[in-house]
Amino acid sequence: MDIDFSALRVKMVDGQVRTTDVTNLKLLDALLTVPREEFVEPAQRQLAYIDEDLRYLVAGGEQPRYLMEASPFAKLVQLAEIGPNDFILDVGCGTGYSSAVFSRFASSVVALESDPVLAEKAAAKLAALGYDNVAVVQGDLNAGYAKQGPYDVIFLEGSVGQVPAALLGQLRDGGRLVAVEGQGNAGIARLYVKSGDVVTARRGFNAAIKPLPGFERAPEFHF
Repeated sequence: MDIDFSALRVKMVDGQVRTTDVTNLKLLDALLTVPREEFVEPAQRQLAYIDEDLRYLVAGGEQPRYLMEASPFAKLVQLAEIGPNDFILDVGCGTGYSSAVFSRFASSVVALESDPVLAEKAAAKLAALGYDNVAVVQGDLNAGYAKQGPYDVIFLEGSVGQVPAALLGQLRDGGRLVAVEGQGNAGIARLYVKSGDVVTARRGFNAAIKPLPGFERAPEFHF
């Protein structure tokens, strides 16, 4: 049975995204344009637009990784206030869907991925689909990718225990970092903004998304 993925994209945007106060027209257009079904496993294509996280296949020994469901993803992207001249670091890009979305309304994207299987898939898929303003690089997620920085926007593709100073240090003046801190129902989306040498944070909204490995909060010693 043939599946009309274009119709499913419209249903996703109208039923999952617009209903959660996402109003950025360029973001909505990107979500209607980027073929989400191309960034999941063949067996998952018919599930690509459901209102759930989809698990990636990763290299042996790696912790589970997920394609974020559309609603929290879109709300986080809107929080970043991405502009047409912005240079973006997409931390934990998975197979490249998020980077493809960013590429539709930003200047260029560095897609950082630690898992070699996911990085290879992202590079191949983004190239095949013609997203030529995205560069996929492999490395530790919590170290960022200072070689190409500084960045206007840094986006973390999963919840974290804490945001590393190394990532905040890769923001340019006026740059923003978006992350969900905390797990499950305790997760809170935060927007970090750099002004000179000072980085401030403000609370965005509650968000329950899957964790991004490697960003666990360091144990604290208490007397």
